[in-house]
Amino acid sequence: MEALSAALISADALTSLAEFSQSALFVARGSGYTAALIAGAMTLGLVMGLPLSAVEVYGPGWIRKLAWLYVWFFRGIPILVLMFLIYFGVFDFIEDLYQKVFEDRLILSPFMASVLALGLASAAYQSQIFKGAILSLPPGQFMAARALGFTRLGAARHVILPQAIRISIPAWSNEYSILLKDSAVAYVLGTMEIMARTRFMASTTFAHIRFYFLAGLLYFALTWIGVKALAALDAKTRVPGLGHEAYRAEDLALEEAALLEKAKSP
Repeated sequence: MEALSAALISADALTSLAEFSQSALFVARGSGYTAALIAGAMTLGLVMGLPLSAVEVYGPGWIRKLAWLYVWFFRGIPILVLMFLIYFGVFDFIEDLYQKVFEDRLILSPFMASVLALGLASAAYQSQIFKGAILSLPPGQFMAARALGFTRLGAARHVILPQAIRISIPAWSNEYSILLKDSAVAYVLGTMEIMARTRFMASTTFAHIRFYFLAGLLYFALTWIGVKALAALDAKTRVPGLGHEAYRAEDLALEEAALLEKAKSP
């Protein structure tokens, strides 16, 4: 009798383990959606953030104010509110307008709304990362480019921004980590990423701790992979003697030389 009970318990355990494995695989497949969310949002943030940073440093006064307003607006609104505004506001308006004009139905997905919300917010933060990198460069480089015949736009595009991108990679990895965690909010729109699948399986099986722990492991793995990849990119693109430390050392050397010259003067 005891042997039969033990066999039944073992069979139930194996069944439970098999069911959990299938459910865990379902949750893990959400990593692809999460990775696609982050890739789209980071790309949109990069494409918009670079021009914003250049405008904030080199643009005319009124354009600088517009860029500052954009950064202020999107840094001040929570990601969740921004997703709701885009999905239930902007997307509904576009769908209604499309139906009236073309007499056909246009469906804009929650995934698109999530990428757009995360990308627009990331552009505001990335612009400040690139702005700091631009301001860390010696101002003489921009003036030298202008003296060689570059326009303001050409000097920023060909001389300043390539260096700023390289210098920004360590801070960019930090933005990646923050954006990855913010992407968990996308489940409220129905985007089938990690958190949406985790919530569905946890509420279905009531094994909350098990599935949320699995979600934490998946987010940790994605964070580790992304940060390591960006660290490798930083190491590969680093130019010896060029960077924040080099420019700071150059500034200190100039200050020291100025102090010595002042001390020598009568």
